[in-house]
Parts: sequence; C-alpha cells; structure tokens
Amino acid sequence: MTYVLVDQPDPGVVVITLNRPERMNAMAFDAMVPFRAALREAGDDPSIRAVVVTGAGRGFCSGADQESAGVPPGVEGLPPASYALRAMGLLEDVVLTIRRMPQPVIAAVNGPAIGGGLCLALACDLRYAAPTAYFRAAGINNGLTASELGLSFLLPRAIGSTRAAEMMLTGSDVGAEEAARVGLVSSVEDDVLATAIAAGRRVAALSQPGIELTKKSIQAGLAASSLEAHVTSEGLGQLYVRLLTDNFEEATLARREGREPTFRDRR
Repeated sequence: MTYVLVDQPDPGVVVITLNRPERMNAMAFDAMVPFRAALREAGDDPSIRAVVVTGAGRGFCSGADQESAGVPPGVEGLPPASYALRAMGLLEDVVLTIRRMPQPVIAAVNGPAIGGGLCLALACDLRYAAPTAYFRAAGINNGLTASELGLSFLLPRAIGSTRAAEMMLTGSDVGAEEAARVGLVSSVEDDVLATAIAAGRRVAALSQPGIELTKKSIQAGLAASSLEAHVTSEGLGQLYVRLLTDNFEEATLARREGREPTFRDRR
C-alpha cells in the first residue's frame, strides 16, 4: 500500500496526503519515512511555491501508532535505548523538515489531529480545519508527558501559554470552532482541502523570495529575545527584495492599471 500520496492540483501547489485511513493516518514509520521524503522533494523543487498537507479518510493524523508502528530505518542491532532515540529522532526530523522548507506549508486538518498529529499541524505555517476536526495533546492521557515533537515550543506560540497549558495539562480536546476562536486554525471550512489549495494558489502568485523571507522572518520573530534583536533582520530582508527585484515597481504599476501584479523576482 502507498502510505503517502502526492498530487499537484496547480502548477505551483503540491498536496501531500498521509494515506493510512484505516489507522487514522497514525505515525507509523512506514508512513513517516516516505512522508519526510515527499516533503524534502517538494522543498527542493523550485517550481513548487506552496505545500498542502492533509490526511486521507476521516482523520488528519492520530499520532503514535501503538499497534503497527513498523521499524525505523538504520536501527538493526542497536540496543533498546539507542533504538528509541533513533525512532524519536526520525519523527522529530519530520517536524523540523516542515519548518525548514522554503515554501509555506498549509495544513488541511480534515479530522482529528492527536498527539504527534497535533505537532504536525502546528509545524505548518497555516492551518485550516474541517468542522469534524479536533485537536488533542494526547501524551498526558497516556501516562506520559504532553511534550513531544516540539509541542511545548509550538503550541504556546500559536495560542498563548495559558490556553496551551490547559490543553497539555488536562489532555482535553479542542474542537474546530474553538480552535478557530483561539487562533489554532485560521478558519473552519466545509471543504478544507479546497480552502488550503486556494491559499496555496494565492501564495504561488506572490513573490517567491518575498514569501520565503517572510516565512523565515516569522519563525525568527517567534524565537527572538527582543524586538531590538529582530527588527533589523526584517529591514534587511525588505531591502534585499527591494534592491534585487523590480517587484515594487510592478506592484505600483499594477495598482494604477487595475490588474493583478506579475512578479518577476528579478531586475
């Protein structure tokens, strides 16, 4: 069975679908290895301007697969402790791969996003939810910690420390409407995949270096220690695109002519 599907509905937009619907797209290694590979391939393709991530069937991703997790690569002969470290490292690298991609990654959360699935959604730059979606920091309910795959870093930055603490310490579910209210997702959409693709299409029409630098700047801003430590890097990014492209002149001309701009991203 093919556990990851890749489709390109628009020239600049690719959709990567976790395809284990019978297991609610749980994070088995047989799925995560090709998922990471598909992300990397899209990230390395200069023609791809936005990436949409979703799940097949009723779920987005139900987190760790406790019944059929499979075997991560490169662990033969390792002692149990090293095996566990390599396995966790692979899953962590999936989250980091999403964050490192030059293109914006858009989550079309079509159903439950639980545990590691919540982490996958949070790693994405934009998130839209179907009405049936809900979000759960599941580790605490399983007698573990709620902190995994960057959750304690990503979740407070998405919804604030108090609301994140409530989710992580109580293991309570957050439904789609509440997720939109607290800013975990941008909106709740009946056709969440179409909405995510439309957002990708909008991104693809904008300046490629402008979008890539904006993604980097958002991430750097979230990690910055102060405004003073961050604001100069924003200005340098703005000057970089302004000086090396004629995008600003094209945008000004397009407004005068009542049309959408066409950015060349060069002079």
